[in-house]
Amino acid sequence: MVGYLIGKTFTFSASHMLPGLPDGHKCARMHGHNYHVEVVVGADVLASPGFVTDFGDLAPLKTYLDDTFDHRHLNDVLDLAPTSEHLAAHLAVWIIEHLEPVIPGRLHSVRVSETDSTWAEYTPDRS
Repeated sequence: MVGYLIGKTFTFSASHMLPGLPDGHKCARMHGHNYHVEVVVGADVLASPGFVTDFGDLAPLKTYLDDTFDHRHLNDVLDLAPTSEHLAAHLAVWIIEHLEPVIPGRLHSVRVSETDSTWAEYTPDRS
């Protein structure tokens, strides 16, 4: 169980289109979103001076988002259909591989929003 959680939201803009949808489905056409990516990191014990992790330690994720996704066509970037669900899982794997080894705390979840009223969340299996 995790006692402490922190979250930070990042943004980027990108286009995508979703294959395999019925004819006439609006998401089958190319369109874009201003994505919000919320990362939640947790810890049972706080690091000095009382942080789960310093928010600044998450800066490499912003660089990755900017370099890899911002103002890009997600179908060209991801190997899977560029849904919010797949994007959340992809980012979770990236965080676990690239950030967790160098920060205190562990990834709890990644939430991706395409609009103000919708989101998809991925929580890695830690069992």
